[in-house]
Amino acid sequence: MSPSRLSVAVLAAGLLAPSAYAAGACMAQSPATAATVLELYTSEGCNSCPPADQWLSRAKDEPGVVALAFHVDYWDRLGWTDRFGSAVYTQRQAAQAALNGARFSYTPQVVIDGVDRKDWPVAASAWQPARRPAAAVMLTLVHDGEEIRATVQPAVGAPPRLAAYWAITENGHVSAVKAGENAGVTLKHDRVVRDYRPVPAWAAAPGAPVPLRFTPSSAADAAHPRSVTLVVVDPATGRPLQAVELGC
Repeated sequence: MSPSRLSVAVLAAGLLAPSAYAAGACMAQSPATAATVLELYTSEGCNSCPPADQWLSRAKDEPGVVALAFHVDYWDRLGWTDRFGSAVYTQRQAAQAALNGARFSYTPQVVIDGVDRKDWPVAASAWQPARRPAAAVMLTLVHDGEEIRATVQPAVGAPPRLAAYWAITENGHVSAVKAGENAGVTLKHDRVVRDYRPVPAWAAAPGAPVPLRFTPSSAADAAHPRSVTLVVVDPATGRPLQAVELGC
């Protein structure tokens, strides 16, 4: 399934005043330390992927972890079409390989904080709070009505340019696979990326907040709890600088 369109705009720099938030608006703010951004590239057509899917489902509940499961589409040719797969995610995986140290695209691939990690089964040390660096940016997300608004405020030492991406993820999906390498297996998925949209790089200055906004194109599904995530990255290295998610 191709990602739905998300309206994304980088607006003139300026902090959104608290008075702009309606009573009862849902908000989330990033912590003082950088979140661990865990990206899994997976497929229902890959018989080595279920253990990684299960691992991600456990890791998503770790404090400070932002987990994202990108389903790629290149294993669809084996006889089972992954309903969550997208050529957009396949292209993202290939583009990120030039930055994360992977020599080629493969599944399951786990990328932690922008680094290809083949040791993912024992990678829990990556998100120990004591090992997390101070955040280079501070993020605030506000969901008020149909619109999601974010404020990105660089700290001293932040890169001179920033970029970002939005992702909407869903939990609790179940697929009874009837063909391909996982034929006869029932798969469970969490943090499945259903919508994804990059935000182009912009010039950043410490203390100068930049607001971003977008409107999800589809309503939340009560059967599959979702989160809206914003990840801010250094465009020169592709490494995440901070991430925050909103589950309301």
